[in-house]
Amino acid sequence: MAKGVSKGTRTEAKAIAPTGDGTPPRIRRVFFVSDHTGITAETLGHSLLTQFDDVEFRQETIPFIGTVERAHEAVAKIDAAAAEDGVPPLVFSTLVKQDTRDVVKAARCYFLDFFDAFLGPLEKELGATSAHAKGRAHGMSDYQKYMLRIEAMNYALANDDGQSLRNLERADVILVGVSRAGKTPTCLYLALQYGVYAANYPLTDEELKGKGLPPELLKHKDKLYGLTIEGERLMQIRTERRPDSKYASSQQVRYELNEASALMKRHGIPVLETTSFSIEEIATTILHHRGLSRRFF
Repeated sequence: MAKGVSKGTRTEAKAIAPTGDGTPPRIRRVFFVSDHTGITAETLGHSLLTQFDDVEFRQETIPFIGTVERAHEAVAKIDAAAAEDGVPPLVFSTLVKQDTRDVVKAARCYFLDFFDAFLGPLEKELGATSAHAKGRAHGMSDYQKYMLRIEAMNYALANDDGQSLRNLERADVILVGVSRAGKTPTCLYLALQYGVYAANYPLTDEELKGKGLPPELLKHKDKLYGLTIEGERLMQIRTERRPDSKYASSQQVRYELNEASALMKRHGIPVLETTSFSIEEIATTILHHRGLSRRFF
């Protein structure tokens, strides 16, 4: 998988030089350049970079390139990286304005322009001229969609970790599983990206030792969806949270996973094993299996 550092930071690294046999270097600097937040460039760029397992990518986002002056500042940073590394960085661009795009394109880099690649052909096919307006993909151009997202987020937070069993009739899906199986981040992602109302309920010793699921949950059994995870991975996650605790012990983890599996099987709850899945993949799988669709695009 592509490796990198968080947005807006630089890595302190040794110079990247071509290998002796002339093959491409196994480390490559990457810049995501945008006249807005850079989210689109990051998303599309990451999708491409993850296809190259043998290359380590050191990534940085340069957002808000709204003027020619800012574009020249970006070029200076890109050129410095090229000089330091000995190879041109990759630059993924979603710059809309032609003047800033021309400046950055002249940098010492391999320039990949998403808008240039797709807007021209789309204009030709549609017989229309694009607006060339920045920030449309992730802005607040549609207030109703924005409010749907906020309301879904508020619902997920209010119904996180079983803290409330009220308003479950509003839920599109209710995730159940042992602690640290991925329920909370999945609910938040479903709310933020799809506007889905997602609640979650943890299966603790109380449920696993025979009490079973609370009646409030069983009223909405058709909305329940289980998450599980491999024991070794769960131990690792719990150890990072509570080192040397019973909570993270092999015996406790095995017990919880086995009992949770039996409980969900007894109630006919569909289960997804999340160990090798990203949050995006978990969310998409749940949407598909439950027949749900996003509330906005």
